Amino acid sequence: MPEPTPLTSRRGLLFGAAAVSAGVLVTGCTSNEPSDAEPTASDRPAADDKPGKPVTIGFAGPQADHGWLNAINDNAKKRAETYSDVTMEITEGSNDTAQQIGQIETLINKKVDVLVVLPADGKALTQVGLKAMRAGIPVVNLDRVFNSPQAYRCWIGGDNYGMGLNAGHYIGEKLKDTPNARVIELAGLDNLELTKQRTQGFDDALKNYPNIKKVARQAADFTVESGQAKMAQLLQAQSKFDALWNHDDDQGVGALRAIEQAGRDDFLMVGGAGALSAFQAIKADNGVLKATVLYPPSMAASAIDLARALGQGKGVGGLAEFEIPTSLTCYSAVVDKENVDQYMSTGFK
Repeated sequence: MPEPTPLTSRRGLLFGAAAVSAGVLVTGCTSNEPSDAEPTASDRPAADDKPGKPVTIGFAGPQADHGWLNAINDNAKKRAETYSDVTMEITEGSNDTAQQIGQIETLINKKVDVLVVLPADGKALTQVGLKAMRAGIPVVNLDRVFNSPQAYRCWIGGDNYGMGLNAGHYIGEKLKDTPNARVIELAGLDNLELTKQRTQGFDDALKNYPNIKKVARQAADFTVESGQAKMAQLLQAQSKFDALWNHDDDQGVGALRAIEQAGRDDFLMVGGAGALSAFQAIKADNGVLKATVLYPPSMAASAIDLARALGQGKGVGGLAEFEIPTSLTCYSAVVDKENVDQYMSTGFK
């Protein structure tokens, strides 16, 4: 994955929708100059890239068995490296809940200043999040949410419903003048709540376009192999449709193979997540893939920023509050040919 752009003295933490989805965090400038005005909340020190109090961050991430998950770990590590005042204690990523609980307990025993955790299973790891908070170690819960808000100080993650909503609106606008338009959906794992949320958002968006009907939906497994197999089934069953939304760019690699093998080019395709391969295909504009809806792994870099701010007792630049927010939802921006160059450096492999 490309190296993140180094921070400059003006860049730090401003959680605008486009900024977070692009992986770019811009700080509000705070001035040290004297003022005749009465002090306000905005005079609180804001997190920036100037060295401050040393902070040790414990990071417990997932096993990197998927492009997006690998990018999560990569973003966290590289963001920490930009700060001279941050030390990272990183566990070996695991999808085994018992193993991850043990790893987090080790970080608690090491008395790290802040924990950043993307749990393999939010419900199963809630107790260890509570244990850290009770030990006085604030937890930044990344994406997969713990069962109790008492188990974390701050949650930052993606917007699964928003992914579906924005994919649906993009397709809707492209097909709004097409009579009796037909769309199909290649979903992810159906036993995951996030998959249901993505489908719900997509369906809700399509309600705004009475000329469009969703005629088929097939669940895949977020893998290249499943994407290819399930897309082949959809193509066999649906001889004519106008648009496809695929939930995940990794499984989209397989879906595109199936589409090419079938010789089909009579529809537009929208992907999901923000893989580099998807960005490159969108830029080339020589196939069916015309856009992808972000689920930005840059949220892991933002989690490090938040953890550092917590450890230093600082707030977020651009916000008046003394403390960092309780939750931050990243925006699921649509990337198409018009703006793909802006996002290319954030694409994950």
